[in-house]
Amino acid sequence: MRFTKGHGTGNDFVIIPDPFGELDLTAELVAALCDRHRGIGGDGVLRVVRSAKHPEAAGFAAEAEWFMDYRNSDGSIAEMCGNGLRVFVRYLLDRGLATPGPEGLPVATRAGVLVTLIGDGTVRARMTTPRVYAGSTATVGALTVPGVAVDTGNPHLVCGLHDGTELAALDLTHPPLHDPAVFPHGVNVEFVEPAEPVEGTDGHVRMRVHERGSGETQSCGTGALAVGAVALRDAGLATGSIAVDLPGGRLVVTHDADGGWWLEGPAVLVADGEVDPAAVL
Repeated sequence: MRFTKGHGTGNDFVIIPDPFGELDLTAELVAALCDRHRGIGGDGVLRVVRSAKHPEAAGFAAEAEWFMDYRNSDGSIAEMCGNGLRVFVRYLLDRGLATPGPEGLPVATRAGVLVTLIGDGTVRARMTTPRVYAGSTATVGALTVPGVAVDTGNPHLVCGLHDGTELAALDLTHPPLHDPAVFPHGVNVEFVEPAEPVEGTDGHVRMRVHERGSGETQSCGTGALAVGAVALRDAGLATGSIAVDLPGGRLVVTHDADGGWWLEGPAVLVADGEVDPAAVL
């Protein structure tokens, strides 16, 4: 099996080309590929398949040639991954599988067809409009933090830290406890603290994230989008840009005057290779 390894601000992925949808990509195989000791290692798997060849994406084939079949590192299926989308597009361009049109390059995902724009060393993706819809809490150890539920195509809980709680001090080696009545299918939990102003943006925050199905990761694109949406709302801004610093680097979330929500940051391919599925299982 051919693979490529890539990352977006440290959020890393095993990319598997399967243009005709022929691979039996089981949850067990995905988890084995993502194992950092016995497999290749990654926060998830991006299967590159033509929309027309995948039953979940065939309806998008007229709008987008390629479907991003994303799986978390535990093998579970996820609706969307912002960093994964940008790395997926970098792969398509690098392999000559797609050429952006005048309005960008569309990609089918489980959250719908999303458009991407290629910058100088970055990929900018137009994301699903985030929906802030409820209050809830997350518990880490003895600490319970109030938060805001945000739907970005997948579920998030954005928790601002106050009263002297330090972001770096949180133990995210275990999933934060959440309210299953609000998040019956689990949730990605972001913890946020304010940061010094950044020129050219309307706000700047730092965050850490525990991703459903993957654990704490170096970065989460949809999580950054959720955090940016809450930061703009809290600042009383209808439009603007928020710089979001994660352990793996910086992403910029922008809500423009046309109503579009954008996520911008680097997307890098670091290695190509072959793996024997039987050897990692």
